[in-house]
Order: sequence, then C-alpha cells, then structure tokens
Amino acid sequence: MTGKIIKGIAGFYYVYVEGKGTYECHAKGIFRNEKIKPLVGDDVEMAVLDDRNMEGSILKILPRKSMLIRPAVANVDQALVIFAIVKPNPNYNLLDRFLIRMEQQKLPVVICFNKQDIASSEEKEALRRSYETCGYRVLFISALEREGIDLVREQLAGKTTTVAGPSGVGKSSLVNCLAPAANMETGEISAKIDRGKHTTRHSEIIALGEDTYIVDTPGFTSLDISGISREELGRYYPEFVQYEPYCKFSGCAHINEPSCGVKDAVAAGRISSVRYGNYKTLYQELSAAAPCGKRRMPKNTLR
Repeated sequence: MTGKIIKGIAGFYYVYVEGKGTYECHAKGIFRNEKIKPLVGDDVEMAVLDDRNMEGSILKILPRKSMLIRPAVANVDQALVIFAIVKPNPNYNLLDRFLIRMEQQKLPVVICFNKQDIASSEEKEALRRSYETCGYRVLFISALEREGIDLVREQLAGKTTTVAGPSGVGKSSLVNCLAPAANMETGEISAKIDRGKHTTRHSEIIALGEDTYIVDTPGFTSLDISGISREELGRYYPEFVQYEPYCKFSGCAHINEPSCGVKDAVAAGRISSVRYGNYKTLYQELSAAAPCGKRRMPKNTLR
C-alpha cells in the first residue's frame, strides 16, 4: 500500500495511510546502501508487517515533485519562513541565505514577522519595503496575542507548506495557534517509543484542513550556501533583474564595476541597502571559498 511519511525520528518513519491510520516503519537496507534517505513528505510504498500494532516497512520512495535539504522535506508547495521583528532582532543575513536556498529550489516563500505587538510601525514598514520589493509576500503577526493568524491561514490554504525559522522567534507558538492538537499528537508518538517530545529535533507534517498541511521543522541558526558560485549569486536576488539591463558591462557582479544599474538602484533607495549589503558579504564569502584558479571574472563586454 502507499502512504506519506509524516514524521521521522530515531530511525523510525511514521507513514500515514488514508483510511488506515499511521504505521511505524523501518526503511529497507537498500536505501542506506544507495545513500538514499527517506524524507518527511515522501510518498512511499510500504509493506504491512503487523496490522494490529500498525508496524510496517518502507519498500520504495515514489518520485518527488520537490526536495529541500535544509529543512529536509519533500513534496512541499511553498515555504513560510518566520523571524521575529524584535527580541531577537532579525538576522537579515540568515534570512537572505534562506531566501537564496528557496530561490534555488524555485519554491515560493511567504515571510512572516512575529512579535508585531512590541514592534514600532517604522520597524514594520522598513521590513515591508525591503522584502515586498523583492516579490515576497510579507505578513506581520503576534502569536502571543493571536493577531494575524487568519492571514497566515489564507496563505496556507490548499497547500503543503514547510514552516522554518531560527530558534526563539515564536515558530512553535505559531504552529500551536494553527494546530492546537499538534502537541497532543506529538506526545502520543513520543510515548510509544519512550522519548520525550523535546528530546529529539525532527520535522513533522501536521494537517490543518482539507488539502492543507504544514511541515514543522527544527529551528536553524546557520545556513550553508557554499554550493552556489559567486557568479550565480545575483540571480537569486530577484529585485536585481529589472536593473541589470542598465549595467555597463555584461556579467556585471554589481560590486566594483562602474555604471552599474543595481548599485544605482541601491543609491536611489529602490533596492534595500540591507539586502545589497548582504549580497556583497555573501559574494566575498563565495569568492574566498572558490578553488584557486577556478574563479571566473565578469566579461568586460559593453551592453
């Protein structure tokens, strides 16, 4: 029979089968031998080993329509990334790293800023300008005061959404607002394998309604973008695109070149100076990491 992995923890995979329930499964050794790891969100073929105790074995992972490495999930439609406006102040470099990874995967992103109840209107407006000009939907909420939760639900309806963000920004509080029963369901599975629900960090699919699911994921404090070359970094900043035709040189890196349309847009306030500052930081980071002799300089070709 076929089902969907809704949770993976301590070597067990929990596979939900429509009309049957959730089976506790091991993955066949062939996955380990072939270095394939089942992911939360995977649709799988499984064999029932014990119908009474709801135990089974995963036989095959069905084709994925999408796959993320961090957070490690499959078959999602969009990402909801959560940061706090204040306490802690947003780490914009970390947020941009996440957005770059999602752009690389061509996965739509909704940015959700929590703790709006203790933020100023100026702080909120600055964040809105910085990220809505990039094409991202920006939401402001207070999980503590339950403000803006309905706006979040509207963005999630009919989709499978991976929810991600750093620790301490209120991600768990938002998930609890959206799915109050999630803690109880987590506790039941944790009790079955004799582990506390806070002992192991894991991703988990939670149903919110018809065809609407969220994937709750562990918090992160860093994101590696080393697999991206410095030459391709700019393509993951969507706000650069409309200004690149005004760059004097083809292949402009938007760093030291004269007559750069992107730098002119930053100076005019049409591109966020914070975003551009992060771009320069990441560009230098990728330049330093590039293998010696493999760095490609932009072509000095006039447009």
